[in-house]
Amino acid sequence: MTVTTVTTAPATTTTKIQDLRNTELLALARQGDGSAWAEVVVRYRGLVASVVRAYRLQDADARDAEQRTWLRLVEHLGSLRDPDRLGGWLATTASRECLRILRESQILVGLEMDAVPATEPGVEEQVVDADTAARLWQIVGTLPPRGRTIMRALFADEPRPYAEVAHATGIPIGSLGPSRARLIDRVRRSFDDGTYATGAQ
Repeated sequence: MTVTTVTTAPATTTTKIQDLRNTELLALARQGDGSAWAEVVVRYRGLVASVVRAYRLQDADARDAEQRTWLRLVEHLGSLRDPDRLGGWLATTASRECLRILRESQILVGLEMDAVPATEPGVEEQVVDADTAARLWQIVGTLPPRGRTIMRALFADEPRPYAEVAHATGIPIGSLGPSRARLIDRVRRSFDDGTYATGAQ
């Protein structure tokens, strides 16, 4: 009598890895499936890179931000609540890592500046600085609604993540950087000319 042995093929051999949903990919990645992890990176590395690029970091800092983002995903592979919204999670995480790097840089600069004797600004300088800031924000107030939202969100004491600003304005994350640069240029020209910014953004 001949005995026939039936074996069950792994999911990755019966279904193309590219056809799997995020839930399935992340489950395989948690089990150490390198091809599943590689597919996740292929799907979302462009998104992560575009978010990081919008912050205009130095090359080394940009690479660090991307690496930190993927590291955070590794750390949270087992706790993501909605794998099908992985893109949004990665975009928010990349924004936070960029902001963290920027804060670290500011702290470093602050420590270096602490070593230099500081000169207290005189009363006239304080008045001029306050007047300049007031004029700049007055110009920002004349921008179209979406432009005002971008400027106030990104230049607040606690800047909002790019993902939140993109959601609030309807502007793709990758376009926020160029939009921000155009708005800054418009405000600067209005300030220099003594006129207010007009036109849609």
